[in-house]
Amino acid sequence: MTQPIGNPSHIGNLDASQLGPQPTYLPEDHPDVDAKKRIDAGEEPIDVAAALPASSLAWAELADEAHHEGRLVDAYAYARVGYHRGLDALRAAGWRGAGPIPYSHEVNRGFLRALYALGRAAGAIGEGEEAARIEEFLRSSDPSAAEAIGKGE
Repeated sequence: MTQPIGNPSHIGNLDASQLGPQPTYLPEDHPDVDAKKRIDAGEEPIDVAAALPASSLAWAELADEAHHEGRLVDAYAYARVGYHRGLDALRAAGWRGAGPIPYSHEVNRGFLRALYALGRAAGAIGEGEEAARIEEFLRSSDPSAAEAIGKGE
């Protein structure tokens, strides 16, 4: 006796988009929300990072500044702090190491910017393998993120 497998695009009441890890959205009370307001108001990122050390956005801003000034090791260090702060926040929001982290959700952007900055800095200091892993992580998090970040969006 053969049992039909059904429509592989649907399992029970779930469609294919609901299979696998679901997108992770950092909460609206994440420190990046306040950090963005402060940075947009003209506060220096170094002061924002000191006041809100859990903000990936503040560290990403510091990484960008350092990179543009040619301080590549500083850029790497700042980006790595922002990346790790973001991983902590993502895990607290339910992320389990896989799945989309949408750039369209503004609160996620600090982490994704720190990730982008880390890949850029890793490449700049000769850590090619790390840069490639980070590029893949960023692409798997949101395929549109790198281009949007590169454009300054």
